[in-house]
Amino acid sequence: MKEYLEKILQAKVYEVAKKTPLEKANNLSNTFKNNIYLKREDLQDVFSFKIRGAYNKMRQLTKEQLSNGVITSSAGNHAQGVALSALKLNCEATILMPITTPLVKVNAVKNLKAKVILFGDNYDETYKEAIRISEEKKLCFIHPFDDPDVIAGQGTIAIELEQQLKEPPYAIYVAVGGGGLISGISIYIKNIWPEVKIIGVEPEDANAMFRSLEESKIVELKSVGQFADGVAVKKVGEKTFEIGKKFIDKMITVNTDEICAAIKDVFEDTRSILEPAGALSIAGMKKDIFECNYSNKKLVTIACGANMNFERLRFVAERAELGECKEVMMAVEIPERAGSLIEFCKLLNNRNLTEFSYRMSSSKNAQIFVGVEVYGSIDKQNLLNNFTNSNYAFVDISNDELSKNHLRHMVGGRLPHNIQEFIKKEKVELLYRFEFPERPGALINFLKNMKSNWTISIFHYRNYGADVGRIVIGVLINKNDIKEWVKFIKLLGYKHWNETNNETYKLFLGASD
Repeated sequence: MKEYLEKILQAKVYEVAKKTPLEKANNLSNTFKNNIYLKREDLQDVFSFKIRGAYNKMRQLTKEQLSNGVITSSAGNHAQGVALSALKLNCEATILMPITTPLVKVNAVKNLKAKVILFGDNYDETYKEAIRISEEKKLCFIHPFDDPDVIAGQGTIAIELEQQLKEPPYAIYVAVGGGGLISGISIYIKNIWPEVKIIGVEPEDANAMFRSLEESKIVELKSVGQFADGVAVKKVGEKTFEIGKKFIDKMITVNTDEICAAIKDVFEDTRSILEPAGALSIAGMKKDIFECNYSNKKLVTIACGANMNFERLRFVAERAELGECKEVMMAVEIPERAGSLIEFCKLLNNRNLTEFSYRMSSSKNAQIFVGVEVYGSIDKQNLLNNFTNSNYAFVDISNDELSKNHLRHMVGGRLPHNIQEFIKKEKVELLYRFEFPERPGALINFLKNMKSNWTISIFHYRNYGADVGRIVIGVLINKNDIKEWVKFIKLLGYKHWNETNNETYKLFLGASD
């Protein structure tokens, strides 16, 4: 690793990059009883650390290479780094970005005079096409993470941390996609402060480094979640994997709700809004503090990006309360009689309701969809214990994706009785949840490929301002047509979940007795 260390020390990044501040997060520090610091890479001119590695690589290209032009593939932040570097070095840049890339990132690259080509639904498809074009047109490919000079550029963050911290922290938390950032930081930090813990953080649905280190070989994921698009990589780099094996002390995975809560945490401390990948390290740190019961330790997180679509904030705000354990969502069964709602509310002990959906039923019991404000995991458990000890049947649905994305907006309707009787004789109702790339025509393409004799009985779609669309659909089909339906959804190629036996579907939308 000596050659990497030398490259980091010799890296030339400050012609375009800033030395970013290291700020104490006072609210987070007080809440979690530790001294928590944010390394503000979101304050770079392109709102991400990626400018460091991209410029360090491109500054070392020959005049001939620069005159031919460069090409890269990126979900957004590396693309901006390459585009700005090309502008500085008077070089033409071609940037391939996934079709699902947030518009704020696409426009940012175009504003830097780079040529943008939208291709593929994820980074890996985009990467393969960029490599093909680079070979065809003899363009120098600037790798987003698996290149020694790119890794060295990201490593300059660690030099700044040494100067700003003066003494070693307990741990440094770093977001991991392909592994370039954590590789550069860990090489330098482990050389000067070998006792410092280097902890990587990934989304649960894009955990390529976690899986690879666990199995001691590079694991290629079949699919990756797109919420934290900046780290949506199916396979880490060969070089970054080898560095990770040597220097990463632990990997942590977090879910979407935990990422949303971290975005809110940073906003409350700095009044700045990180993108999901940019807030990963904070989400992982919070989870690590809770699981390991840390106190009075100096902890550093890398706030690595802030290229956030404004429209996505609606989704983030909605899910942050669940992510920081400030809301519980429950399905509760109450007797269908006068006064039962009042009796139910008494059990909440004057807690604030965040959501409440109820519809009168013709049966003996009614189902309520309710969101209740709580104050952390202990308070949440106390509330659930109260319901366990009561006479109410209930289900905690705080972690049920169907409920959080769809059913909360759909409670209160069931099939007409005449249709229910018809179903029992001739047809079956299936309920499926789908995720698809949020691009023009994707939803229409889904619908127009359905068979005309399949009746849609439930349909819910909501645009969250994200790069994936989410729908839930119920279909009435002949019982002997089920194989055709299964064939249809396989041909579509979209991620999907069979929710026909989901308990909350049966409670709120299924046929009544």
